[in-house]
Amino acid sequence: MKNSCNIPRPHTMESRYRRSSTLSNYFSAEEEHITATMQSPPRLSVDSRPNDYEHHHDNLLFSPSRSPPHAANMYSILPPPSPESPWTLSPHQTPSPSLLYHCIATLHRQEGTIFSIASARGLVFTGSESRRIRAWRQPDCMERGYLEASYGEIRAILAHGNTLFTSHKDDRVRVWNTTSVSENFQAKKIATLPKRGLFLFFNKSSNHKHKDRISCMAYNHAEGVLYTGSLDRTIKAWRISDNLCVDSFTAHEDFINSIVVKQDDGCVFSCSSDGSVKIWRRVYGQSSHTLTMTLKFQPSPINALALSISPSSCFLYSGSSDGFINFWEKEKTSGRFNHGGFLQGHRFSVLCLVAKEKLVFSGSEDTTIRVWRREEGSCFHECLAVLDAHRGPVKCLAVSLEIEKVMVMGFLLYSAGLDQTFKVWRIKILPEEKDQCTQDLMVEPMDPKNVVESFEMNPVLSPSWVMEKKLQDCA
Repeated sequence: MKNSCNIPRPHTMESRYRRSSTLSNYFSAEEEHITATMQSPPRLSVDSRPNDYEHHHDNLLFSPSRSPPHAANMYSILPPPSPESPWTLSPHQTPSPSLLYHCIATLHRQEGTIFSIASARGLVFTGSESRRIRAWRQPDCMERGYLEASYGEIRAILAHGNTLFTSHKDDRVRVWNTTSVSENFQAKKIATLPKRGLFLFFNKSSNHKHKDRISCMAYNHAEGVLYTGSLDRTIKAWRISDNLCVDSFTAHEDFINSIVVKQDDGCVFSCSSDGSVKIWRRVYGQSSHTLTMTLKFQPSPINALALSISPSSCFLYSGSSDGFINFWEKEKTSGRFNHGGFLQGHRFSVLCLVAKEKLVFSGSEDTTIRVWRREEGSCFHECLAVLDAHRGPVKCLAVSLEIEKVMVMGFLLYSAGLDQTFKVWRIKILPEEKDQCTQDLMVEPMDPKNVVESFEMNPVLSPSWVMEKKLQDCA
């Protein structure tokens, strides 16, 4: 069973979905539906409602309609659905929609696969196989400029205020200071972690550098500490004030795929291809870290983590290669994280997760993005929408809050797939109703044979871990 849970190195999976160079000048049919009069930058299109957005709800999980008698007035503030409308209702079967979404921009990258996305201060940054980190204006995705480094393959980007962190092919991190005033965008590199000069004179400092690709980063705002996770199975902590590595430790038995930090207490969460989630805490008065808890509910590799924090609750989500999203809730008294259930819907690996307010966005190898909402004060979740617009695995996501009103909340969702496309989604969500019961979507685990059989019916992809499972069953 262990072998069936191993996933290939990142470049192996990505290479399976690379398209020929002719795609760099190719725009799909969905990009021919231009309904806006705004000036579009190169490789940008504004979509109206293409046929590609028709959803297949064979695997969609959602709650039944819970609309009160006064729902008509409440929903009147939203654009009415019509064949000419760029808005899509989801799910289609729900008479009174709980979510509206629209793909407002699609860009095709000529520089290869986009590995990472980050948004801050009205800008969106994308990292790809090239040496350039591009900056785009929110929400219309007009290109503002780019940063160029000595090495490419930017697999992780993290933005905080005017500071941007990027990881590169040489297993180092670059720290940038960015400014954007009016139409002028400027960026300056202020540090490289670790410093190159250290290696020329002190051999002992070589342990400061990761020995393989940096796959993820997280930043503790209060302490000013950057955490980097790597395929070399280690986590390193960098103090940004003097750019020094203050701690380094082996965290997992396999690749580290994601790191998140709980800002109020500094807890660090890490996940790995070894199928575990670990919680680390900094030793009081020291720079070293200690393991406080290991969460391991399934043997499948875990690819992504997300934290959803509110004044009354704290939920940790993990996306794994079996297509499930497990979640844990933190106890208020003991501080322990208890397993609350899982969300089922994706047919293949969950590759990325982001959480905002009570929403969780998940991107998968099955080419879809799912939008989940958690009920206030409970562990019940519902799938509000399935966005089926990418033609390859969804590699990374980023989300920002656009509008927040009494009756509706608006989000900007950014997604990038191995089909070399970058998409921007405008999502509007209506408040959940309290007077109806929500369907519990925490279902029982499926029999492994049934899981494999259901995946065999999907003509889109055939992930390696499914093929390994078939071989094991045959043996």
